Amino acid sequence: MRTFLGISALLAGLIVSPLPAAAAAPPTYSNPVSAGTVDTFPDPAMIHARDGLWYAYGTQNPVFNSKGEDGERILPILRSKDMVSWEYAGEVFTPATKPAWHDGARLWAPDIRYIKGAYHLYYSLASGDLGLATAPTPAGPWTDRGDILPAATQSTCPTGHIDQAQFTDVDGTNYMYWGSYDVICVARMNAGATLVEGTATQVARGRRMEGGYVVRRGGFYYIFYSDAGCCDGAFSGYQVKVGRSTSPSGPFTDDEGVDLMALTSKGAIVAGSNGNKWAGPGHSGFQTDLAGQDWLVYHAISTADPDFGPVTGARANLSRRPLLIDRLDWIDGWPVVRAGAGPSEGAQPAPVTSYDVGGTFGEGSTTGWRTEGGSWTTRSAQDPHGYVSHLGTGTGYLVTGRKTAVADVRAQADVRVTGSGAAGLTLAFFDRGNHVSARLDRQRGALVTDVVAGGQSRGETVTALPAGFDYGTWHTVVAELRGTELSVQVSADKLGDPVAVQRRTLPAAAARPGSAGAIARGRADADNVGAARLYTPVTQRIPEPRQGTSLPAHSDEFDGSAVDAAWRWVRGPAAGVTVSGGALSWPTQNAELHQANNTASVLLRDAPDGDYTVEAKLRFAPAQGNQQAGILLYENDDRYFKMAHSAIPLSRGNGALLRMSEFAKEGERPTTTPPMAVANAPMFGGPAAETMWLRLSYHHDAANNETEVRAATSRDGSRWVRNGVWTLPAKDKLKIGLFSMNRSGAVAAFDYVRTYQD
Repeated sequence: MRTFLGISALLAGLIVSPLPAAAAAPPTYSNPVSAGTVDTFPDPAMIHARDGLWYAYGTQNPVFNSKGEDGERILPILRSKDMVSWEYAGEVFTPATKPAWHDGARLWAPDIRYIKGAYHLYYSLASGDLGLATAPTPAGPWTDRGDILPAATQSTCPTGHIDQAQFTDVDGTNYMYWGSYDVICVARMNAGATLVEGTATQVARGRRMEGGYVVRRGGFYYIFYSDAGCCDGAFSGYQVKVGRSTSPSGPFTDDEGVDLMALTSKGAIVAGSNGNKWAGPGHSGFQTDLAGQDWLVYHAISTADPDFGPVTGARANLSRRPLLIDRLDWIDGWPVVRAGAGPSEGAQPAPVTSYDVGGTFGEGSTTGWRTEGGSWTTRSAQDPHGYVSHLGTGTGYLVTGRKTAVADVRAQADVRVTGSGAAGLTLAFFDRGNHVSARLDRQRGALVTDVVAGGQSRGETVTALPAGFDYGTWHTVVAELRGTELSVQVSADKLGDPVAVQRRTLPAAAARPGSAGAIARGRADADNVGAARLYTPVTQRIPEPRQGTSLPAHSDEFDGSAVDAAWRWVRGPAAGVTVSGGALSWPTQNAELHQANNTASVLLRDAPDGDYTVEAKLRFAPAQGNQQAGILLYENDDRYFKMAHSAIPLSRGNGALLRMSEFAKEGERPTTTPPMAVANAPMFGGPAAETMWLRLSYHHDAANNETEVRAATSRDGSRWVRNGVWTLPAKDKLKIGLFSMNRSGAVAAFDYVRTYQD
């Protein structure tokens, strides 16, 4: 399959500038990055560990099915040097070590954090509960800490108690987010992040909303989540969406200002199916490479190989969901994958996972480093492996022998203060009298930055660290220098939850290439110290498709007094349909168009040749569950694409109705065991409203003989939310259709149907 509407070609001009001609070609990767290692890796979480390697954790699944292993691995672990090439590193539990309190439940959706010197892996029980295992290293050995979600807290959150993600705020407060089908909640945790406490707050709700994950950036808290179907093979409508807030407890809103608690579908789509091989991208994690570029970590399903056969201990029709990564851009304050292009297929620029200058001390040596003051020695331990210790009482610097090639750099160091002094990093380092530093100062309880030029400080900037900050455990200090703007963050695990952020402007003379290294006053340790060229951000989304040439022969303004002769009925004419006042009015029917239940009327007309877009203006106010109306691209009752305004009951919602933009496809699903004759699946688009504009855009992928349809919705006819792309093998020609069905009592008014040649 090819990317819908040439997105790959449009994106090419937005990729960051190339390296100098003398440099080697930058490395690339192709999704899925777990290929060749495991068959599947759902609900991934990832961490850059103290040993300098990346570790990924996945939901319990049959990861070695293709190698003849019939069962599942319980929370499998992968390990990588570069986020691209992975090896299997074990699992959190085995059948022999699985705790009895799990009562046989499958374990889902791991979330990995580094807290107070240990790795905390939070996980879900399929039966609906949250557990915690801790370990001294990212590969274990793991000690189970039991149930972390008390019944009293569960009772205040009307949701499926799964899909948890921990978050530490800038004041050091720990939070837990969790929820599925159809509500996401948050509650505070204890100081050790080992128990959820108090009352839960609902922060988001929507049809099959789940998988919440929070990142703090630029003064906002961003909650990434997924909705629709996660695990339904090529019929998975999963997408990654986002909302943001100025508080970790909300309210969160999408990019149109719609509260995530509103009873409607939501926009701000981060990643959705785009017409290439990937269906159902979702349940995301987060990473940042050594250049400062953020990455979305997620799973998706190959439409060419979507389903497992029967697996012992697993549910029927289990989907293959391998591990994918893609560049995450922040444009106008909102995150989006590859500037809006969606999941990648084919070679892409790889994450930067090696320093230009610096290293990990894994070899137990300081060769290539130089000392300016202080006494430094190498050490080793179980988790960080090799690291360096400063033993003196004064201030010492351990810096790279080589300088960075450019001034725009990202430097980082893992540090801990084992005495009463300070530890951090230095960059733009010429000598002790000319450098920039950022350090954790135990005596002052703060992150302190300093700019030294000509032997004189140009002024320190002090940012308080949270009360209870543990200086004796490892923390990462990251400094990004772009031009004269310096940004510094402190975090335990670089997972989007810094506990201190500081920004300052440097004198022009201080913003220059230089060495990078560690700085310490008194006893302290440092590891993973280095700098790399700072990434170039993508600041513009891919262009929106332009409206094509109007096709009056395939359009209708409904300005007559009867249904035009160009339309024809399937199971019609429907009762109560009228044309007057410039609209076609159609009462909803007690009838359906769903798999084997094909009783609803459909109003059809011919579609044009070539690629085209159909747009309808619809006025519709459903008041009962499952009432729906909208437009179709229809081949027959069992093969079609549908864009509807639907009313869908909220699970555990005490009768509340969601007004949804529902983009569905129906077609044969031969890959299940046994083969399924017909399947139907939705994905959900932007916010719904009583007056809506709906679009379906058709494209024929001749190279793969495939039909691709993208949906879009608008509440004002001007600003559009572009949904994902559904695909089916191409067969007969589609027709343009309208429907109003499922439950009587509402009226759909179509103001027009307009078709454009793309």
